[in-house]
Amino acid sequence: MPQNSAAVLRALRTPFVVEPAHVPTPASDEVVVRVRAVAVNPVDWVIQGTGSVTYRWLQTPVVLGSDVAGEVVAIGSAVTRFRVGQRVFGLATGTDRGRDPQHEGAFQDHTALLERLTAPTPDDLTDEQAVVLPLGASTAACALFQERHLGLRMPGHATVDGAGGTADGDRGVVVVWGGSTSVGMNAVQLASAAGYDVVTTASPRNAELVRSLGAEVVVDHHDPHAVDALVAAIAGRRVLGAVALGTTSAAACIQVLRRTGGTVLALASTPVSLDRLAGRRRLFPAMLPVFSRLGLTMAGLMLSARRAGIRTAFIWGSSLRDDAVGPMLWGEVLPRGLADGTLRAVPEPLVLGTGLAAVQGALDRQRAGVSAQKIVVTL
Repeated sequence: MPQNSAAVLRALRTPFVVEPAHVPTPASDEVVVRVRAVAVNPVDWVIQGTGSVTYRWLQTPVVLGSDVAGEVVAIGSAVTRFRVGQRVFGLATGTDRGRDPQHEGAFQDHTALLERLTAPTPDDLTDEQAVVLPLGASTAACALFQERHLGLRMPGHATVDGAGGTADGDRGVVVVWGGSTSVGMNAVQLASAAGYDVVTTASPRNAELVRSLGAEVVVDHHDPHAVDALVAAIAGRRVLGAVALGTTSAAACIQVLRRTGGTVLALASTPVSLDRLAGRRRLFPAMLPVFSRLGLTMAGLMLSARRAGIRTAFIWGSSLRDDAVGPMLWGEVLPRGLADGTLRAVPEPLVLGTGLAAVQGALDRQRAGVSAQKIVVTL
């Protein structure tokens, strides 16, 4: 019988504690994975530091984490795509409302993954490389392909002209503000693989990397004329929508869409960062001005978007679990794209330790900021 340990958050706003845990038993549509690598994301420190306000449904003790790579050790009765011993990577959704984070949280030696949110790891990828993909690729796919957001065709699924555009040859433009973020890199390469033209922003040092993923134009996001540069690059073409990544991205994207006739904005970031709040010893009363500013800023942005005829909605990266986008992304798009080279495992992993005890340090480093990398811990 395998043994299991987990990095457990026994109470919010406290460090993780490594302790024994039950080995999950797979449901009919799940695989149990011996975890070899995990990646950390901003959502993890948001939950740790502000979960009593932002993730009020979570009860401690809780196991966090979304990005998993390892090998299958057990399969559910309805699983057909995987076998015991196979290397896989996938998206753990345990912190979502109605899920069981101790059963399917990433930060443990063994965890359960839904078959439909899992893909085989190619032989030419290490676990550390594969684990950067799950949440970033899933969030990007939600923004691009879910009907409530941009509603685009997925790679390999032809549109009316078979190439992702209209019969007159206009492929359509997708705007990604924040192209060197984890979600941004995946949005750029997924939109490009689907046949769309992509214009985006990144720092000069990451510009060539983002171009290599398929971006047609990369503008310096620090440039005070970045909006003008993107509008000029679009050059009157049909804008299919924008994906906003970063605290200043929503306002900038609204300007771009208003000036180019775009009408859909997918939001992945709040306009006020919670990083300083998450790091404070006490959440109250420091949270009052932060959330007041957040609410007022969001209200102003939504009013501005509405006046410009722009439809906006926040992305929930794991919501593809419950629609057709998830099985298509994980069952078709990712395996095919990684095999034929149209998709890459991005961003580059930055391994910051081995073992569950390293998770807290990795999370602290992520909150301090990284650029064009994803922090990974091996197990």
